[in-house]
Amino acid sequence: HWNETASLPPPLSRLLTPQPADGQIYLMYHGTSRNNAEKILKSGFRQSEDGMLGPGVYLSRDLQKASRYPIGHRDEDKVVIVVQVNVGRVKCIDRQNHPLQKTWHDDGYDTAWVPPNCGMTKSGLEEDCVWDPARIKTLHLIKPIIIPGQTYSGSADYQ
Repeated sequence: HWNETASLPPPLSRLLTPQPADGQIYLMYHGTSRNNAEKILKSGFRQSEDGMLGPGVYLSRDLQKASRYPIGHRDEDKVVIVVQVNVGRVKCIDRQNHPLQKTWHDDGYDTAWVPPNCGMTKSGLEEDCVWDPARIKTLHLIKPIIIPGQTYSGSADYQ
């Protein structure tokens, strides 16, 4: 179990509603391994070469979604990076084979957004892909607290 209890400084939003609004700043999450998290904290985010939405940095406003990554890793090796993102111009990609699924940036968009429950993700949870890593500011890490024989909750590790 992951828990994010930090209060948000304005103008950050944790809103999970409809599409992220153009030009707004949102709190988002990136699930990764502890080793990759150290690299990201040291050197910043880098675009993935490809993915469901093409190149970019994959994030979610849904902590539950981010905490699943990296898939196949032991819980002890997982960490979630909490970030703030200026989403810029946002394109909704709400189905497989959308005409802009991997080319949204070529049409002037800064972020691609996959809505929850649209059939694009196995989890049914929202996903965001941010083209330019400079739009992302790292805030802190959430690491799972693992108690033998019990479920675990996350704790904030502030930088």
